[in-house]
Amino acid sequence: MQVTVNRKKFVFAPDSTRVIARFLYLNDERSADIIRAVLAIPEKVVNIALSQLLRGYSRRHRNISRIFENHFNRLAPIFAKIEVNEEDLSPAQKALLGSYFTMEYSIESAAFFNPSIVEHPDQSEIRSDEMRVIFSFRATGEGHISSVVFRTGILDRNDNLTIEPVGKMLAEADKIVRNIYNKKSFRDKLDEIQDHASVILPATIDNFKEMQSSENAISSAIQDKFAEIQTHGNILSSDFILDNLKDSFTYGELMKQLEITIKKDDLTEPQMRIINQMMWLASSHYEIHFSIDSAISERVIFPISATEQGGIEDARFVKFTDDEGEVTYYATYTAYDGAIILPKLISTKDFYNFKILPINGEIAQNKGMALFPRKIKGKYAMLCRIDGVNNYIAYSDSINMWRTAKIIQRPKYPWELVQIGNSGSPIETEAGWLVITHAVGSMREYTLGASLYELDNPEIEIGRLSDPLMVPNDTEREGYVPNVIYSCGSIIHNEELVIPYAMSDHASTYATINLRELLEVLKASGNGDRK
Repeated sequence: MQVTVNRKKFVFAPDSTRVIARFLYLNDERSADIIRAVLAIPEKVVNIALSQLLRGYSRRHRNISRIFENHFNRLAPIFAKIEVNEEDLSPAQKALLGSYFTMEYSIESAAFFNPSIVEHPDQSEIRSDEMRVIFSFRATGEGHISSVVFRTGILDRNDNLTIEPVGKMLAEADKIVRNIYNKKSFRDKLDEIQDHASVILPATIDNFKEMQSSENAISSAIQDKFAEIQTHGNILSSDFILDNLKDSFTYGELMKQLEITIKKDDLTEPQMRIINQMMWLASSHYEIHFSIDSAISERVIFPISATEQGGIEDARFVKFTDDEGEVTYYATYTAYDGAIILPKLISTKDFYNFKILPINGEIAQNKGMALFPRKIKGKYAMLCRIDGVNNYIAYSDSINMWRTAKIIQRPKYPWELVQIGNSGSPIETEAGWLVITHAVGSMREYTLGASLYELDNPEIEIGRLSDPLMVPNDTEREGYVPNVIYSCGSIIHNEELVIPYAMSDHASTYATINLRELLEVLKASGNGDRK
Protein backbone atom coordinates (compact mmCIF):
# COMPACT_ATOMS: atom_id res chain seq x y z
CA MET A 1 0.00 0.00 0.00
CA GLN A 2 1.53 3.31 -1.13
CA VAL A 3 1.46 6.50 0.94
CA THR A 4 0.47 9.68 -0.88
CA VAL A 5 3.27 12.26 -0.91
CA ASN A 6 2.49 15.88 -1.71
CA ARG A 7 5.64 17.52 -3.04
CA LYS A 8 5.48 21.27 -2.63
CA LYS A 9 6.65 23.55 -5.42
CA PHE A 10 8.97 25.51 -3.20
CA VAL A 11 12.75 25.59 -3.53
CA PHE A 12 15.38 26.79 -1.08
CA ALA A 13 18.16 27.62 -3.53
CA PRO A 14 21.80 28.62 -2.91
CA ASP A 15 22.34 32.38 -2.94
CA SER A 16 25.87 33.49 -3.80
CA THR A 17 25.18 37.07 -2.63
CA ARG A 18 25.06 35.99 1.02
CA VAL A 19 28.59 36.59 2.30
CA ILE A 20 30.40 36.91 5.59
CA ALA A 21 33.66 38.73 6.26
CA ARG A 22 36.18 36.18 7.53
CA PHE A 23 39.63 36.64 9.01
CA LEU A 24 42.24 35.88 6.35
CA TYR A 25 45.11 34.08 8.03
CA LEU A 26 48.48 34.28 6.32
CA ASN A 27 51.79 32.91 7.53
CA ASP A 28 53.94 35.11 9.75
CA GLU A 29 56.41 36.12 7.06
CA ARG A 30 53.78 37.23 4.56
CA SER A 31 51.78 38.95 7.26
CA ALA A 32 54.82 40.90 8.42
CA ASP A 33 55.60 42.01 4.84
CA ILE A 34 52.01 43.23 4.33
CA ILE A 35 52.04 45.14 7.62
CA ARG A 36 55.29 46.87 6.74
CA ALA A 37 53.97 47.76 3.27
CA VAL A 38 50.75 49.25 4.64
CA LEU A 39 52.59 51.23 7.29
CA ALA A 40 54.77 52.75 4.56
CA ILE A 41 51.70 54.26 2.83
CA PRO A 42 51.40 58.07 3.35
CA GLU A 43 48.61 59.10 5.71
CA LYS A 44 46.66 60.90 2.98
CA VAL A 45 46.66 57.80 0.79
CA VAL A 46 45.61 55.66 3.77
CA ASN A 47 42.57 57.87 4.35
CA ILE A 48 41.54 57.75 0.69
CA ALA A 49 41.96 53.96 0.48
CA LEU A 50 39.94 53.44 3.67
CA SER A 51 37.18 55.76 2.46
CA GLN A 52 36.89 53.77 -0.79
CA LEU A 53 36.75 50.51 1.18
CA LEU A 54 33.97 51.72 3.44
CA ARG A 55 31.92 52.96 0.48
CA GLY A 56 32.29 49.62 -1.26
CA TYR A 57 31.61 47.28 1.66
CA SER A 58 29.55 49.11 4.30
CA ARG A 59 26.32 48.04 2.56
CA ARG A 60 27.43 44.43 2.37
CA HIS A 61 28.26 43.99 6.07
CA ARG A 62 26.89 45.24 9.35
CA ASN A 63 29.59 47.53 10.81
CA ILE A 64 32.46 46.62 8.49
CA SER A 65 34.79 49.03 10.31
CA ARG A 66 34.32 46.98 13.48
CA ILE A 67 35.19 43.83 11.55
CA PHE A 68 38.41 45.49 10.33
CA GLU A 69 39.21 46.47 13.91
CA ASN A 70 38.65 42.93 15.19
CA HIS A 71 40.87 41.47 12.50
CA PHE A 72 43.55 44.06 13.22
CA ASN A 73 43.54 42.97 16.87
CA ARG A 74 44.22 39.39 15.83
CA LEU A 75 47.56 40.52 14.39
CA ALA A 76 49.02 41.29 17.83
CA PRO A 77 51.54 38.39 17.81
CA ILE A 78 52.94 39.59 14.45
CA PHE A 79 53.37 43.15 15.70
CA ALA A 80 55.31 41.82 18.67
CA LYS A 81 57.70 39.95 16.39
CA ILE A 82 58.41 42.88 14.07
CA GLU A 83 58.64 45.31 17.00
CA VAL A 84 55.88 47.65 15.91
CA ASN A 85 53.99 49.51 18.65
CA GLU A 86 50.28 49.31 17.88
CA GLU A 87 49.63 52.41 19.99
CA ASP A 88 51.56 54.51 17.49
CA LEU A 89 49.13 53.71 14.68
CA SER A 90 46.20 55.90 13.71
CA PRO A 91 42.63 54.49 13.66
CA ALA A 92 42.71 54.69 9.85
CA GLN A 93 45.94 52.68 9.67
CA LYS A 94 44.51 50.04 12.00
CA ALA A 95 41.32 49.72 9.98
CA LEU A 96 43.20 49.56 6.67
CA LEU A 97 45.54 46.91 8.05
CA GLY A 98 42.56 44.89 9.24
CA SER A 99 41.06 45.02 5.74
CA TYR A 100 44.12 43.30 4.25
CA PHE A 101 43.45 40.36 6.58
CA THR A 102 39.76 40.16 5.71
CA MET A 103 38.07 38.18 2.96
CA GLU A 104 34.50 37.70 1.88
CA TYR A 105 33.19 34.14 1.95
CA SER A 106 29.99 33.17 0.15
CA ILE A 107 28.58 30.69 2.63
CA GLU A 108 26.01 28.99 0.39
CA SER A 109 27.35 29.55 -3.11
CA ALA A 110 27.80 25.82 -3.76
CA ALA A 111 24.91 24.15 -1.95
CA PHE A 112 21.99 24.67 0.41
CA PHE A 113 20.91 21.29 1.66
CA ASN A 114 20.17 18.73 4.41
CA PRO A 115 17.45 20.71 6.22
CA SER A 116 15.69 20.16 9.52
CA ILE A 117 12.59 21.93 10.86
CA VAL A 118 11.39 22.82 14.37
CA GLU A 119 8.61 24.89 15.87
CA HIS A 120 9.73 28.49 16.42
CA PRO A 121 9.87 29.59 20.10
CA ASP A 122 7.79 32.65 19.13
CA GLN A 123 4.27 31.75 17.99
CA SER A 124 2.80 35.25 18.42
CA GLU A 125 0.89 37.20 15.76
CA ILE A 126 -0.22 34.19 13.72
CA ARG A 127 -3.53 32.36 13.30
CA SER A 128 -4.41 29.40 15.51
CA ASP A 129 -4.16 27.03 12.54
CA GLU A 130 -0.74 28.35 11.50
CA MET A 131 2.74 27.58 12.81
CA ARG A 132 5.89 29.65 12.69
CA VAL A 133 8.86 27.37 12.03
CA ILE A 134 12.64 27.49 11.86
CA PHE A 135 14.51 25.64 9.15
CA SER A 136 18.18 24.83 9.57
CA PHE A 137 20.37 24.07 6.56
CA ARG A 138 23.84 22.91 5.77
CA ALA A 139 25.26 25.70 3.64
CA THR A 140 28.41 25.04 1.61
CA GLY A 141 30.70 27.49 -0.10
CA GLU A 142 34.22 27.66 -1.51
CA GLY A 143 36.41 24.73 -0.49
CA HIS A 144 33.28 22.77 0.50
CA ILE A 145 33.33 24.30 3.99
CA SER A 146 29.93 23.77 5.61
CA SER A 147 28.15 25.98 8.13
CA VAL A 148 24.69 26.05 9.73
CA VAL A 149 22.24 28.73 8.60
CA PHE A 150 18.55 29.36 9.22
CA ARG A 151 15.32 30.48 7.61
CA THR A 152 12.01 31.25 9.30
CA GLY A 153 8.57 30.92 7.81
CA ILE A 154 4.89 30.32 8.52
CA LEU A 155 2.99 27.18 7.57
CA ASP A 156 -0.67 27.91 6.92
CA ARG A 157 -3.59 25.56 7.55
CA ASN A 158 -2.76 23.67 4.34
CA ASP A 159 0.98 23.62 5.07
CA ASN A 160 1.78 26.13 2.37
CA LEU A 161 4.91 28.00 3.37
CA THR A 162 5.51 31.72 3.49
CA ILE A 163 9.16 32.50 4.13
CA GLU A 164 9.86 35.58 6.22
CA PRO A 165 12.21 38.19 4.66
CA VAL A 166 15.77 36.90 4.34
CA GLY A 167 18.40 39.30 5.67
CA LYS A 168 21.55 40.10 3.73
CA MET A 169 23.77 41.45 6.52
CA LEU A 170 25.16 38.09 7.58
CA ALA A 171 27.18 37.84 10.75
CA GLU A 172 29.22 35.34 12.65
CA ALA A 173 28.89 35.23 16.42
CA ASP A 174 29.64 38.42 18.32
CA LYS A 175 31.28 36.66 21.23
CA ILE A 176 33.00 33.40 22.03
CA VAL A 177 33.09 32.15 25.61
CA ARG A 178 35.19 29.11 26.35
CA ASN A 179 33.88 26.21 28.38
CA ILE A 180 34.41 24.81 31.85
CA TYR A 181 35.68 21.22 31.64
CA ASN A 182 35.21 18.21 33.86
CA LYS A 183 38.58 16.52 34.31
CA LYS A 184 37.26 12.95 34.11
CA SER A 185 35.21 13.58 30.96
CA PHE A 186 38.11 15.46 29.37
CA ARG A 187 40.51 12.59 30.14
CA ASP A 188 38.03 10.02 28.81
CA LYS A 189 37.63 11.91 25.53
CA LEU A 190 41.41 12.14 25.14
CA ASP A 191 41.60 8.38 25.58
CA GLU A 192 38.95 7.93 22.86
CA ILE A 193 40.90 10.15 20.49
CA GLN A 194 44.02 8.05 21.02
CA ASP A 195 42.09 4.78 20.67
CA HIS A 196 40.27 5.72 17.46
CA ALA A 197 42.57 8.18 15.70
CA SER A 198 45.91 6.78 14.69
CA VAL A 199 46.59 9.72 12.41
CA ILE A 200 48.22 12.88 13.64
CA LEU A 201 45.56 15.39 14.54
CA PRO A 202 45.56 18.22 12.01
CA ALA A 203 45.60 20.91 14.69
CA THR A 204 49.15 21.81 13.77
CA ILE A 205 51.31 24.79 14.57
CA ASP A 206 49.59 26.97 11.94
CA ASN A 207 46.19 26.25 13.52
CA PHE A 208 47.46 27.24 16.93
CA LYS A 209 49.00 30.44 15.63
CA GLU A 210 45.56 31.37 14.37
CA MET A 211 44.04 30.32 17.71
CA GLN A 212 46.53 32.54 19.50
CA SER A 213 45.81 35.50 17.28
CA SER A 214 42.10 35.22 18.04
CA GLU A 215 42.31 34.37 21.75
CA ASN A 216 45.72 35.59 22.94
CA ALA A 217 45.91 32.38 24.94
CA ILE A 218 49.03 30.62 23.69
CA SER A 219 52.49 32.11 23.82
CA SER A 220 55.06 32.06 21.06
CA ALA A 221 56.97 29.54 23.18
CA ILE A 222 54.37 26.94 22.21
CA GLN A 223 54.78 27.84 18.55
CA ASP A 224 58.54 27.49 18.78
CA LYS A 225 58.29 24.16 20.54
CA PHE A 226 55.90 22.78 17.92
CA ALA A 227 58.33 23.89 15.25
CA GLU A 228 61.10 21.92 16.93
CA ILE A 229 59.29 18.68 17.75
CA GLN A 230 57.45 16.30 15.44
CA THR A 231 54.08 15.48 16.97
CA HIS A 232 54.21 11.72 16.71
CA GLY A 233 55.24 8.85 18.93
CA ASN A 234 53.78 6.43 21.41
CA ILE A 235 50.56 6.96 23.34
CA LEU A 236 51.12 8.57 26.72
CA SER A 237 48.94 9.41 29.69
CA SER A 238 47.66 12.98 29.92
CA ASP A 239 48.18 13.04 33.70
CA PHE A 240 51.37 15.11 33.46
CA ILE A 241 49.07 17.99 32.54
CA LEU A 242 45.74 17.14 34.15
CA ASP A 243 47.21 16.35 37.59
CA ASN A 244 48.02 20.06 37.88
CA LEU A 245 44.39 21.09 37.33
CA LYS A 246 41.30 20.94 39.55
CA ASP A 247 38.44 18.51 38.95
CA SER A 248 36.73 21.35 37.03
CA PHE A 249 38.85 23.80 35.07
CA THR A 250 38.40 26.58 32.55
CA TYR A 251 39.79 26.95 29.06
CA GLY A 252 42.11 29.69 30.31
CA GLU A 253 43.41 27.54 33.17
CA LEU A 254 44.17 24.70 30.77
CA MET A 255 45.96 27.04 28.35
CA LYS A 256 48.02 28.51 31.20
CA GLN A 257 49.07 25.05 32.36
CA LEU A 258 49.95 24.03 28.81
CA GLU A 259 52.04 27.17 28.42
CA ILE A 260 53.91 26.45 31.65
CA THR A 261 54.53 22.85 30.59
CA ILE A 262 55.55 23.63 27.04
CA LYS A 263 58.39 25.88 28.17
CA LYS A 264 60.16 22.92 29.72
CA ASP A 265 63.12 21.62 27.76
CA ASP A 266 62.69 17.94 28.62
CA LEU A 267 59.36 17.27 26.88
CA THR A 268 59.25 14.15 24.73
CA GLU A 269 57.58 13.71 21.37
CA PRO A 270 54.69 11.69 22.89
CA GLN A 271 54.13 14.44 25.46
CA MET A 272 53.94 17.02 22.70
CA ARG A 273 51.39 14.83 20.95
CA ILE A 274 49.25 14.83 24.09
CA ILE A 275 49.48 18.63 24.27
CA ASN A 276 48.46 18.81 20.60
CA GLN A 277 45.43 16.65 21.32
CA MET A 278 44.46 18.67 24.39
CA MET A 279 44.47 21.91 22.40
CA TRP A 280 42.44 20.28 19.64
CA LEU A 281 39.85 18.97 22.10
CA ALA A 282 39.68 22.14 24.21
CA SER A 283 38.90 24.23 21.15
CA SER A 284 35.79 22.12 20.48
CA HIS A 285 33.89 23.59 23.47
CA TYR A 286 32.53 27.11 23.09
CA GLU A 287 29.56 29.43 23.32
CA ILE A 288 28.44 31.90 20.69
CA HIS A 289 26.15 34.90 20.96
CA PHE A 290 24.50 36.82 18.13
CA SER A 291 23.45 40.44 18.17
CA ILE A 292 19.83 40.91 19.18
CA ASP A 293 19.26 43.16 16.15
CA SER A 294 20.18 40.38 13.70
CA ALA A 295 17.53 38.43 11.84
CA ILE A 296 17.72 34.67 12.34
CA SER A 297 18.45 34.30 8.62
CA GLU A 298 21.55 36.46 9.17
CA ARG A 299 23.04 34.26 11.89
CA VAL A 300 25.70 31.87 10.67
CA ILE A 301 27.19 29.11 12.82
CA PHE A 302 30.49 28.97 10.99
CA PRO A 303 33.37 26.62 11.94
CA ILE A 304 35.21 28.14 14.88
CA SER A 305 37.28 25.42 16.51
CA ALA A 306 40.09 23.35 15.05
CA THR A 307 37.82 20.31 15.20
CA GLU A 308 35.48 21.97 12.68
CA GLN A 309 37.87 23.52 10.19
CA GLY A 310 36.62 21.15 7.48
CA GLY A 311 32.99 22.01 8.14
CA ILE A 312 29.88 21.65 10.30
CA GLU A 313 27.70 18.98 8.76
CA ASP A 314 24.04 17.88 8.94
CA ALA A 315 22.64 19.49 12.09
CA ARG A 316 19.57 17.60 13.31
CA PHE A 317 17.56 20.08 15.39
CA VAL A 318 14.88 18.93 17.83
CA LYS A 319 12.62 20.70 20.31
CA PHE A 320 13.39 18.91 23.59
CA THR A 321 11.07 19.12 26.60
CA ASP A 322 12.44 18.10 30.00
CA ASP A 323 10.56 16.56 32.92
CA GLU A 324 9.62 20.02 34.24
CA GLY A 325 8.26 21.14 30.88
CA GLU A 326 11.19 23.42 30.07
CA VAL A 327 12.08 23.55 26.38
CA THR A 328 15.60 23.51 24.94
CA TYR A 329 16.44 23.20 21.27
CA TYR A 330 19.23 20.71 20.66
CA ALA A 331 21.03 19.75 17.49
CA THR A 332 23.47 16.95 16.91
CA TYR A 333 25.96 17.53 14.12
CA THR A 334 29.23 16.27 12.73
CA ALA A 335 32.37 18.36 13.08
CA TYR A 336 35.00 17.59 10.46
CA ASP A 337 38.57 18.85 10.60
CA GLY A 338 39.81 17.35 7.33
CA ALA A 339 40.77 14.00 8.81
CA ILE A 340 38.66 13.18 11.86
CA ILE A 341 34.92 13.49 12.49
CA LEU A 342 33.67 14.49 15.94
CA PRO A 343 29.97 14.26 16.87
CA LYS A 344 28.94 17.45 18.64
CA LEU A 345 25.90 18.99 20.28
CA ILE A 346 24.35 22.45 19.98
CA SER A 347 21.93 23.74 22.60
CA THR A 348 19.89 26.94 22.54
CA LYS A 349 16.68 28.33 23.97
CA ASP A 350 16.31 31.42 21.80
CA PHE A 351 18.46 30.93 18.66
CA TYR A 352 20.53 33.97 19.73
CA ASN A 353 22.76 32.17 22.23
CA PHE A 354 24.23 28.76 21.47
CA LYS A 355 26.41 26.39 23.46
CA ILE A 356 28.53 23.85 21.59
CA LEU A 357 30.26 20.83 23.09
CA PRO A 358 31.48 17.40 21.96
CA ILE A 359 29.40 14.26 22.37
CA ASN A 360 31.50 11.89 24.45
CA GLY A 361 31.50 8.14 24.90
CA GLU A 362 32.42 4.98 23.05
CA ILE A 363 29.53 5.17 20.57
CA ALA A 364 30.18 8.80 19.61
CA GLN A 365 32.33 7.81 16.67
CA ASN A 366 30.15 8.17 13.60
CA LYS A 367 27.71 10.46 11.82
CA GLY A 368 23.94 10.62 12.15
CA MET A 369 23.12 10.84 15.85
CA ALA A 370 19.56 12.07 16.53
CA LEU A 371 18.16 12.91 19.97
CA PHE A 372 14.65 11.92 21.07
CA PRO A 373 12.48 14.96 21.98
CA ARG A 374 12.06 13.86 25.60
CA LYS A 375 13.52 11.40 28.08
CA ILE A 376 12.38 7.78 28.06
CA LYS A 377 12.09 6.11 31.48
CA GLY A 378 14.21 8.85 33.01
CA LYS A 379 17.04 8.69 30.47
CA TYR A 380 18.03 10.62 27.39
CA ALA A 381 17.64 8.53 24.24
CA MET A 382 19.47 8.80 20.94
CA LEU A 383 19.35 7.11 17.55
CA CYS A 384 22.76 6.48 16.04
CA ARG A 385 24.59 4.45 13.41
CA ILE A 386 27.87 3.48 15.03
CA ASP A 387 28.89 0.98 12.35
CA GLY A 388 27.86 3.06 9.34
CA VAL A 389 25.30 0.45 8.23
CA ASN A 390 22.60 -0.25 10.85
CA ASN A 391 20.33 1.78 13.11
CA TYR A 392 21.01 1.71 16.85
CA ILE A 393 19.45 3.20 19.97
CA ALA A 394 21.35 4.45 23.02
CA TYR A 395 20.35 5.70 26.48
CA SER A 396 22.22 7.95 28.86
CA ASP A 397 21.93 9.87 32.12
CA SER A 398 23.97 12.66 30.54
CA ILE A 399 23.08 14.35 27.28
CA ASN A 400 26.66 14.41 26.02
CA MET A 401 27.99 11.08 27.35
CA TRP A 402 26.97 7.93 25.45
CA ARG A 403 28.55 4.61 26.33
CA THR A 404 26.54 1.72 24.84
CA ALA A 405 24.04 1.18 22.04
CA LYS A 406 21.74 -1.60 20.85
CA ILE A 407 20.93 -2.40 17.24
CA ILE A 408 17.25 -1.95 16.37
CA GLN A 409 17.18 -2.05 12.57
CA ARG A 410 19.21 -3.65 9.80
CA PRO A 411 19.02 -3.22 6.01
CA LYS A 412 16.29 -5.52 4.77
CA TYR A 413 14.91 -4.46 1.40
CA PRO A 414 16.76 -4.01 -1.93
CA TRP A 415 16.59 -0.21 -1.75
CA GLU A 416 18.42 -0.11 1.62
CA LEU A 417 21.01 -2.89 1.41
CA VAL A 418 24.04 -0.57 1.46
CA GLN A 419 23.07 1.28 4.63
CA ILE A 420 20.21 2.78 6.59
CA GLY A 421 20.12 5.66 9.05
CA ASN A 422 17.79 8.19 10.58
CA SER A 423 16.65 11.35 8.84
CA GLY A 424 16.21 13.33 12.01
CA SER A 425 14.89 12.91 15.52
CA PRO A 426 11.98 10.55 16.23
CA ILE A 427 8.54 12.17 16.26
CA GLU A 428 6.11 11.26 19.01
CA THR A 429 2.63 10.21 17.86
CA GLU A 430 -0.25 8.42 19.58
CA ALA A 431 0.66 5.29 17.62
CA GLY A 432 4.35 5.31 18.53
CA TRP A 433 7.67 6.92 17.67
CA LEU A 434 7.68 7.79 13.97
CA VAL A 435 11.17 7.65 12.50
CA ILE A 436 11.87 8.90 9.01
CA THR A 437 14.88 7.03 7.68
CA HIS A 438 17.27 7.37 4.80
CA ALA A 439 18.55 4.37 2.92
CA VAL A 440 21.14 3.67 0.25
CA GLY A 441 20.65 1.04 -2.42
CA SER A 442 21.93 0.28 -5.91
CA MET A 443 23.60 3.09 -7.89
CA ARG A 444 24.15 4.81 -4.50
CA GLU A 445 20.59 6.10 -4.66
CA TYR A 446 19.43 7.73 -1.42
CA THR A 447 15.73 7.31 -0.59
CA LEU A 448 13.53 8.07 2.41
CA GLY A 449 11.68 5.44 4.40
CA ALA A 450 9.61 5.29 7.58
CA SER A 451 9.38 3.09 10.66
CA LEU A 452 7.25 3.06 13.81
CA TYR A 453 8.45 2.07 17.30
CA GLU A 454 6.71 1.55 20.62
CA LEU A 455 6.50 4.66 22.81
CA ASP A 456 7.50 2.95 26.07
CA ASN A 457 10.13 0.76 24.47
CA PRO A 458 11.50 2.23 21.22
CA GLU A 459 13.67 -0.82 20.76
CA ILE A 460 10.56 -2.63 19.50
CA GLU A 461 9.59 -1.96 15.89
CA ILE A 462 5.84 -1.86 15.25
CA GLY A 463 6.01 -1.41 11.52
CA ARG A 464 8.28 -0.52 8.63
CA LEU A 465 7.64 0.43 5.04
CA SER A 466 8.63 -2.27 2.57
CA ASP A 467 8.88 0.33 -0.19
CA PRO A 468 10.52 3.76 -0.04
CA LEU A 469 8.41 6.62 1.21
CA MET A 470 10.13 8.93 -1.28
CA VAL A 471 12.47 8.31 -4.21
CA PRO A 472 14.36 11.04 -6.11
CA ASN A 473 12.25 12.10 -9.09
CA ASP A 474 13.58 13.39 -12.41
CA THR A 475 14.14 16.94 -11.18
CA GLU A 476 15.50 15.97 -7.76
CA ARG A 477 18.09 13.47 -8.93
CA GLU A 478 20.32 15.99 -10.75
CA GLY A 479 22.77 18.01 -8.67
CA TYR A 480 26.13 18.11 -6.93
CA VAL A 481 25.67 14.50 -5.78
CA PRO A 482 23.15 12.77 -8.10
CA ASN A 483 20.31 10.50 -6.98
CA VAL A 484 20.09 11.75 -3.40
CA ILE A 485 17.24 13.02 -1.29
CA TYR A 486 18.06 13.59 2.37
CA SER A 487 16.43 15.13 5.43
CA CYS A 488 17.66 16.00 8.91
CA GLY A 489 14.34 16.44 10.68
CA SER A 490 10.56 16.67 10.16
CA ILE A 491 7.59 18.09 12.06
CA ILE A 492 3.84 17.51 12.45
CA HIS A 493 1.38 20.32 11.71
CA ASN A 494 -2.40 20.07 11.30
CA GLU A 495 -2.24 16.26 11.13
CA GLU A 496 0.29 16.43 8.31
CA LEU A 497 3.89 15.30 8.38
CA VAL A 498 6.09 18.07 6.97
CA ILE A 499 9.38 16.74 5.58
CA PRO A 500 12.00 19.24 4.39
CA TYR A 501 14.59 17.52 2.24
CA ALA A 502 17.62 18.18 0.08
CA MET A 503 17.77 17.46 -3.63
CA SER A 504 21.07 15.90 -4.70
CA ASP A 505 23.13 17.99 -2.25
CA HIS A 506 22.38 21.23 -4.08
CA ALA A 507 19.06 22.81 -3.09
CA SER A 508 16.16 21.92 -0.78
CA THR A 509 12.38 21.72 -0.79
CA TYR A 510 9.67 20.07 1.32
CA ALA A 511 6.78 17.64 1.09
CA THR A 512 3.72 16.81 3.20
CA ILE A 513 2.11 13.46 4.00
CA ASN A 514 -1.16 12.74 5.75
CA LEU A 515 -0.07 11.53 9.17
CA ARG A 516 -3.03 9.24 9.81
CA GLU A 517 -2.56 7.54 6.45
CA LEU A 518 1.14 6.96 7.08
CA LEU A 519 0.58 5.57 10.56
CA GLU A 520 -2.14 3.21 9.36
CA VAL A 521 0.13 1.84 6.65
CA LEU A 522 2.95 1.38 9.16
CA LYS A 523 0.72 -0.40 11.68
CA ALA A 524 -0.65 -2.68 8.97
CA SER A 525 2.77 -3.48 7.52
CA GLY A 526 3.40 -6.28 10.01
CA ASN A 527 7.16 -5.88 9.53
CA GLY A 528 7.98 -5.15 13.14
CA ASP A 529 10.19 -7.63 14.95
CA ARG A 530 8.16 -7.87 18.14
CA LYS A 531 9.63 -9.68 21.08
